[in-house]
Amino acid sequence: MFEKIAFQLNAGDRVGLVGKNGAGKSTLLRIIAGEQEYDGGSIAADKEISIGFLKQDIDFTKGHTVLEEAYQAFKEIKNLEKQLDEINSQLAERTDYESDSYHQLMVDINEIQHQYEIHGGYNYQGETERILQGLGFLREDFNKITETFSGGWRMRIELAKLLLQNNDVLLLDEPTNHLDIESILWLEEFLKNYSGVVVIVSHDKMFLDNVTNRTIEISLGKIYDYNKPYSKYLIQRAELREQQLASQKNQQKQIEQTEKLIEKFRAKASKATMAQSLIKKLDRIDRIEVDEDDNSVMSLHFPVSITPGKVAIEATHISKNYGDNKVLQDIDLMVERNSKIAFVGQNGQGKSTLAKIIVGEVEHGGTLKLGHNVEIAYFAQNQADYLDGSKTVLDTMIDAANEKNRSKVRDILGAFLFRGEEVDKYVRVLSGGERNRLALAKLLLQPFNVLVMDEPTNHLDIKSKNVLKSALKKFEGTLLLVSHDRDFLQGLCDKVYEFKDRKIKEYLGDIDFFLEQRNLQNMREAEMRSEIRSEVKTKEVSGKQSYENQKKIKSLTNKLSKIESKIGIIEKKIKTIDVELAVNYDTTISDPNFFDNYQRIKKDLERLMEEWEKVTLEIEVIS
Repeated sequence: MFEKIAFQLNAGDRVGLVGKNGAGKSTLLRIIAGEQEYDGGSIAADKEISIGFLKQDIDFTKGHTVLEEAYQAFKEIKNLEKQLDEINSQLAERTDYESDSYHQLMVDINEIQHQYEIHGGYNYQGETERILQGLGFLREDFNKITETFSGGWRMRIELAKLLLQNNDVLLLDEPTNHLDIESILWLEEFLKNYSGVVVIVSHDKMFLDNVTNRTIEISLGKIYDYNKPYSKYLIQRAELREQQLASQKNQQKQIEQTEKLIEKFRAKASKATMAQSLIKKLDRIDRIEVDEDDNSVMSLHFPVSITPGKVAIEATHISKNYGDNKVLQDIDLMVERNSKIAFVGQNGQGKSTLAKIIVGEVEHGGTLKLGHNVEIAYFAQNQADYLDGSKTVLDTMIDAANEKNRSKVRDILGAFLFRGEEVDKYVRVLSGGERNRLALAKLLLQPFNVLVMDEPTNHLDIKSKNVLKSALKKFEGTLLLVSHDRDFLQGLCDKVYEFKDRKIKEYLGDIDFFLEQRNLQNMREAEMRSEIRSEVKTKEVSGKQSYENQKKIKSLTNKLSKIESKIGIIEKKIKTIDVELAVNYDTTISDPNFFDNYQRIKKDLERLMEEWEKVTLEIEVIS
C-alpha cells in the first residue's frame, strides 16, 4: 500500500489527503492516530500531542441526549463538575462547620472551582451550542436522544465533539459526506481559523480548495506532497510531469548518442580505452524517472430506455408528516422531459423525502402523476446499504440481471473497475467507494428514462465523481439530483429547487446562479438577513465603504468582547447561587425574592447568548 513514504506535519498545516478509493488514505489516518500498525519505518511526535480522529464509522453510547454526547468532549471539565457535586452534597449534609475536615472541603471546593474556571467550565456549554448550531442542529434537537437521529446526524455530533476538544492534530475522514451546503460552508470557516494541524480526506474539490494549504496525494504506493490546495496542486504536478518527460526525452537522446559511439569505438582497437570510458560514464548517469500516474477510471454511460411524454412528473399539493414533524406542505412540482434539476437545502428540509415520494417509496398527501412511458431508476443516499454483504460482486450483479443483459454483467463490472479476481470479492469487504461503484453498475441493469439520485457522490473519489458528472451531462433523459457537492452540481443542472420551511422555491439556473441570486458567501446569512439588512448591505464595496466596514467590525468586536465578559460574570453568579443553594438551602430560599431574582438572572443569560449570536453573525457577514 505504501513504500518508504515520508512527510512532516507542522503547526498551521491544513492538508488535503487525496487519492483514488483503495489508495490507502483512511489507512494512513489510522496509522497517524496510532490505531493501526505499520510494517516498516517510524513515526515521531511530541509526547504531549493530542489527536482527534473523525472516522467514517462511529459508535455511540445509547441513552445520551445530543448535548450530553457533545459534552463528552470535555472530560476534564465533567470530572471537575462531578467532584464539585460530591463536595456540595457533603457540605449540604454535614453540620460540623468548625471541624478541620469541613474546612478542608471548603479549601478543596475553592481549588476545584479555580481549575474549573481555567479549563473553561463557565463557557463550554455556550461553545457547545454554537458548534452544534453551526453544524445544523436546532435548539429543540439538543435534548433529543442520539439514537433517534440518522447516521449522518450522529456523525455531526462526533464532529462537534472533535471541534470542541481543540486537539493539536485533527484527522477528518470524509467530514462533508453527511453535511448540507450550509454546514459545509460553516465548517470551512471554522477550519480556516483552526490553530492546530488538520488532515482531511475528502473528495469535495471545492471544500479542499477553500480549506487546505497543502496537498498530499497517495498514488501507487508513493506520495506527492505540495504546499498548494488541490486544484493548484494538480496544475503544478502536471507541469512537473511535463518537465520530467522533456528532461527524460533529452537524456534519452544523449544516452542513445553515447551508445552509438560505444558501438563505433568497440570495433577499433585504438579506441577501446575510449569505449570503456564512455561505458563507465553511461553507468554513472542518474536516470530521470517520470512520476507514475494511476489513470484507471470507471467507464459510465446511462442509456435512455424509451422516450417518455413531455411531462415526466406532475406533483400537486404534496404533503408529508412524520408524526408531529411536518416535512413538506402543499408542494406543487412539474418536471418536464429532459430536465436536469438539483434539490438543495438544509438536511431535514424534505429533499430526500420528496425524492422517495416521486419513486413511490413513501406514502404522502396530495397527488403524484408520472408521465406517459416514464421509467424511473432510483439511487438512494444509502444505496450501498441495500447490497447483500454475503454475496460476491459477481453474484450481486447476476442476481439483479435479466435474460437480456446477464451476458453483459462482466463487461459492465469491468467498466466499473471490477476486473479479474475482484469480481469474486464479497461485498462486505468492499470500501465505501467500491460499494457505490457496484451500486451504480447494478443501476445499469434496469431500463429507465428518469433518474432520481440522492447524494450519489458520497464515498466516490474525485476521478470517479468526474466520470459520473460527465455521464450525467450526456444523459439524454430526466435527472433529479439531491446533492450538497457544489463542484459536482456546477454546470450539471439547469434548475435548482431550494427546500426550506416545508416549501420549495424554484431558481432557473445552476448552483452558481442559485448562490448568486441568494447573494450568499455562506448560506447561514439567509437565516438572519431580514434582521441585519438595514445595517449591512451586500454590494461591491468602495474604498470608503471598506474603511467604514473596518470601523464597524472593530466596534462589533468590542461589543462582542463586552457581551462575553457579561456572560462569564453571569455564569459565575449562577454557579455561586447553585453552590449556596446546595450548602445553605433553608437560609437561601427563606428570601421571598430569591426565585424571582434567580429566574431574572437566567433570562439575562439567555438574552445575552442571543445577542452574542446576532453580533457574531453581523461580523461574519461584513467580513
